[in-house]
Amino acid sequence: MPQIFSRSANTVAPLSIALAILLVGGGILSIMGLDRSEYITEIGVAKVQPVQFSHRHHAGQLGIHCAYCHSSVEVSSFAGIPPTHTCMSCHSQIWINSPTLEPVRESYRSGQSIEWVRVHDLPDFVYFNHSIHINKGIGCASCHGRVDQMPQIYKAQSLQMQWCLDCHRQPERHIRPREKIYDMAYQPAEDQMELGRRLVSEYKVQKLLDCYTCHR
Repeated sequence: MPQIFSRSANTVAPLSIALAILLVGGGILSIMGLDRSEYITEIGVAKVQPVQFSHRHHAGQLGIHCAYCHSSVEVSSFAGIPPTHTCMSCHSQIWINSPTLEPVRESYRSGQSIEWVRVHDLPDFVYFNHSIHINKGIGCASCHGRVDQMPQIYKAQSLQMQWCLDCHRQPERHIRPREKIYDMAYQPAEDQMELGRRLVSEYKVQKLLDCYTCHR
């Protein structure tokens, strides 16, 4: 019977298999890297909003409390986008003729809500409850970053599943006293692990790692 493959096939075949494995593996790693890149996560990317609202000015320089605008954050799964009348509680008295604030005034006159662009927008298949995290000792800045220093709001964290799981696995590394929840400048204590373990016990924090915790 004549030989079908040449002797060089003994060398080419293993090399072809190795190359295929490298290409497939490289492709998978590239996709994983892209998925975690700022291009996909949009970390640090400020969205264009219908009104130029500066958290640095309002929360940082003026010291307006987070919950004044995001009024449902302690009692609801949704932090709440402030309604126009919240803005007008101040701006009916100050900056009343500012062209920048005309969309706010028009919204107040018409009763039509301003269509803000979501920055922290989780997929529909993910359940997240703000009130639980706030009441269990997770500070605003832990997820949203130093918003008091942001002229325009942007994502400070990826909010991807692995990032969430890192905290769920070791909540003692991230938990803080409840009275420091809204303190943007808060720094972990020197004895953070000891403090964290005490607060985890005191606040009855559970290490919820089951899929159905977030995927309901």
